[in-house]
Order: sequence, then structure tokens, then C-alpha cells
Amino acid sequence: MEDLDPIKLKAELDQFKKEKEKIRQLMGQIGGKHAERNDRRINIFFISAISLLATNDMLHHLGGYNTPIPSLFSLEIAVLLVSVKIIWMMHKSTKVEHFQFWILNSIEFRLNDVAKQLRNLEKTVTKFHTEEELEQTIVPAINEMEAPDPEKKPPE
Repeated sequence: MEDLDPIKLKAELDQFKKEKEKIRQLMGQIGGKHAERNDRRINIFFISAISLLATNDMLHHLGGYNTPIPSLFSLEIAVLLVSVKIIWMMHKSTKVEHFQFWILNSIEFRLNDVAKQLRNLEKTVTKFHTEEELEQTIVPAINEMEAPDPEKKPPE
């Protein structure tokens, strides 16, 4: 079996810390408390702007008031604002999907690394043990474990 090398363990720990810091930075870029506050402000801006434009149109059509912004122009501005909001949401969604892909890719890399280590361990086991030792079960079968052995006494 492989000896625990302190240098390798230190290098692995340093690699883990680097990945952890990288994840923290990505989480900060994707969103955190600061980004959530900005999202809320942007949403309030879009909702209030579209509401003001709708109120402008209602005053013009239902109330008969002369409003400073023509109805068609306010409708065009509202459509533009909604389009910008949709594009902004798609951009945020893309950032989140990229982060999820990065995490899944990292997990896949780790799984492949563990599978490689497992294959190396299997090669080591088959190399240093005889066929008879490999055929013997290391862990007793479930049936054997269920039946109590009358010769064995429980520890006192």
C-alpha cells in the first residue's frame, strides 16, 4: 500500500485550498449578498419605469390628460425595457449555468482521479497477493454474520 508522504499530503492540501478560494471568488462573481442587493435595485427600477409608463398611457387614454410622452413612444420604451430585462436575466442565467458546469466538471475530474487510484490499488493487490488470498473473502458474507456463533462470547 502507498505510504503517506507528508510532502504529497501538503501539496494536495494546498491544491484543495486553491480550489476552495477559486470557488469563493466565483460565488462572489455569480452572486452573493452584494449581487442580490443590486438585483433587487435593478428589478425595482424596471418595475417602477414600466409602471410609470403604463400610468402615463392610462392617464392619456382613460383620463383624457395631455401627457408629456406620446402613447406610442411610451409603449416602445416599455417594450425596450422588458427586452433589456430579459437579456439581463439570460446573462445571469448563463453565468449560473457556467458555474454549474464548472462544478460538475471538477467533480468528474475528481471521480476520474479516484477511479485511477482505485485501479492502481487493484494492480498492487493483485501483484502482491496470491490467487488463493484473492479468492478468500475479506469481509464475511451477510449470512455468516447473521447466525450467531455459539463458541464466541460477547465482550464483557
